[in-house]
Amino acid sequence: MTKGKPPERYIPNILKFAFGGSSGMLATCIVQPLDLIKTRMQLSGGKRSSFSVGSEIVTKEGFMALYSGLSAGLLRQATYTTTRLGVFNYFFDTYKETQGKAPGFGTKTLMGVGAGSIGAFVGTPAEVALIRMTADGRLPKDQRRNYRNVADALMRIVKEEGALKLWRGATPTVIRAMVVNAAQLGTYQQAREMFLAVVRDGVALHFCASMVSGLVTTIASMPVDIIKTRIQNAAKGQSQLSVVTNLLRNEGLFSLWKGFLPYYARLGPHTVLTFIFLEQMNAAYFRLTEPMPTKKL
Repeated sequence: MTKGKPPERYIPNILKFAFGGSSGMLATCIVQPLDLIKTRMQLSGGKRSSFSVGSEIVTKEGFMALYSGLSAGLLRQATYTTTRLGVFNYFFDTYKETQGKAPGFGTKTLMGVGAGSIGAFVGTPAEVALIRMTADGRLPKDQRRNYRNVADALMRIVKEEGALKLWRGATPTVIRAMVVNAAQLGTYQQAREMFLAVVRDGVALHFCASMVSGLVTTIASMPVDIIKTRIQNAAKGQSQLSVVTNLLRNEGLFSLWKGFLPYYARLGPHTVLTFIFLEQMNAAYFRLTEPMPTKKL
């Protein structure tokens, strides 16, 4: 008598959200210095390399300054990545249950865009705090905001500028998330199929595909990311339109790709690390909840 196919196992929805956020937070702990350098370069008006910016930070502010804004980066992952991956997995499983099959590539891309936009809106307050905290060290001492941590940043923004300022730059943040998710899903799948002919399925394959995906995603999303960064760091009373027009008038069109190297160097590894941590958490859950085999009498 043949055995029936074992029932497919699912991870509870609340754990999907928790695993997604935790994996993003772990990855952020590793790549935070690159995020800091990228932000400093995007806010700088001069033509400087990522290496000179990084060395200047260490020389003037100390090595630990590379982790400035880490608390805000972790909160961003706890809000944005938790929501993005959790919503995407919820969309995916709901489609699979109702349609009786996995969604196609186009449907998965739309799910990713939708999940990314929702996650970006939820994560915008942490994004505003992150941009300001990582940018603070480049300002003259009398102009620095000197936020102690992300909680202090959020409370002071509400007190000094109003609660709505927590969503300053929400529109470009959401647009960036939609571009990132659309580009990542499409190019990652294509690169994965391409590398599969020469690289065995595993961490090496995921790394190669993620780096190609990261390159395309960086080119597509950097202009929106720089505009978002400038808007969120702008002084009180400065309009979003004036921020964009001043940027293009004073620094030129190609300034929209300023900080390309650290942005790309962060995006690829962060994607790889996030999904490696996520897969390990999923595997650990299935391993720990594996039903005990019944003993034969």
